[in-house]
Amino acid sequence: MTLSIINLIYLLASVLFILGIKGLTHPRTAVRGNIMSALAMLLAVVVTLFDAQILSFEYILAGIVVGAAIGVLLAVRIEMTAMPQLVAVFNGLGGGASVLVAGAALVQATGAGASPSLQMSIATALSGIIGGVTFWGSLVAFSKLQRLMLENACSFPGQRVVNVLLLATAIGLGAVVAVSPENHMAYWAMVGAASILGVLLTVAIGGADMPVVIALLNSYSGLAASATGFVLQNNMLIISGSLVGASGIILTKIMCKAMNRSLANVLFGGALGPVEQQGETQDDIYAGNVKATSGDEIAMILDSAQRVAIVPGYGMAVAQAQHAVRDLMNLLEARGTDVEFAIHPVAGRMPGHMNVLLAEAEVPYDKLREMDAINPEMSQIDVAIVLGANDVVNPLAKTDPASPIAGMPIINVDECRTVVVIKRSLSPGFAKIPNPLFAADNALMYFEDGKKAAQNICEALKEA
Repeated sequence: MTLSIINLIYLLASVLFILGIKGLTHPRTAVRGNIMSALAMLLAVVVTLFDAQILSFEYILAGIVVGAAIGVLLAVRIEMTAMPQLVAVFNGLGGGASVLVAGAALVQATGAGASPSLQMSIATALSGIIGGVTFWGSLVAFSKLQRLMLENACSFPGQRVVNVLLLATAIGLGAVVAVSPENHMAYWAMVGAASILGVLLTVAIGGADMPVVIALLNSYSGLAASATGFVLQNNMLIISGSLVGASGIILTKIMCKAMNRSLANVLFGGALGPVEQQGETQDDIYAGNVKATSGDEIAMILDSAQRVAIVPGYGMAVAQAQHAVRDLMNLLEARGTDVEFAIHPVAGRMPGHMNVLLAEAEVPYDKLREMDAINPEMSQIDVAIVLGANDVVNPLAKTDPASPIAGMPIINVDECRTVVVIKRSLSPGFAKIPNPLFAADNALMYFEDGKKAAQNICEALKEA
């Protein structure tokens, strides 16, 4: 296969990748975009196999069979609520692959007695550093999401100084690799320093901030792949890695804006997480003001409602209540009620987590309203049902400049005529601060598991 044909097919694959990402920007075209991206990857892999000097196809075929089997098993058995964990693992595997491929290419290039170009040596160092941070950071993110370790932010005095020293060490060893590529031990020591840095950066971030972390690690995996493309002099890998890296950074920036965070804080770790509580205590706000309700009472309120907004949060995912919520939506619409879903950008554990869960339950795409689109209409909504959300509906973000979530955009459910909050208890969200919404004059608290609560309301509506 000639070089011109190879580059032409790589160009076609690149266009398909770009169109695939474009398709992912809207739920209606997401499936098509995913298929186009998969086709682009297939073309890239096939052409690379014909282009590269493959020593033995047996190992490659064995890897394809094992990988395909694992992929099919995951696709069939993975729960939609565990999708963030799967994404974290995918990010990590991408970073780990970049480390190993770049290291193998360095050993091969120097083993023949030749001296790699400066471009290849620098790219190898970058791939090792970024890939090491990505792999181990993603494993920590997975462990937090899977609750194999504490979700809370974990740090120690002087951790940021240690992080800076580790980064300086990794960069210094990377310079050694660039100048003396035959020094393989320097490469693996560099990867080791980057790996420890990845762990420390991620453990310092709390579980509720995982949407930002996952987006950032996704970007890192793309940058590592792009650097590996320069190592292998593979244009396709450079282009696809750059696309992932750029889109991941853009998504991270969007997530930071939605949480009123600084991108620099996320990059250096340790700035996200619970902040020491200030102002009124939970007892001061809730004492004598919280009004508990029941499924029957909520059914009576909904019976006369013309417009209802459901605000899902991570509690819906934990309770796996998406199907019960869908049934509630269908029941209300059958009675002539207009039902919409108000989606906060960082509700859940990854970008679009609520959208994925509701799509699995076959909730129509046009029912999902982004925060910025539905907020101006909140005063016109008769009933808002907050299901497992907390900080993303906390009015303190608007009223208390000293609050840990001050300035964070929220869904303004407090402006609705009636707010029904479904939670197991009055426990605070990740910010560890009370929520005045729970004690508002127009709010009712339904203390119940999300799935059971939705089912109870449906039964009460049927009996009404």
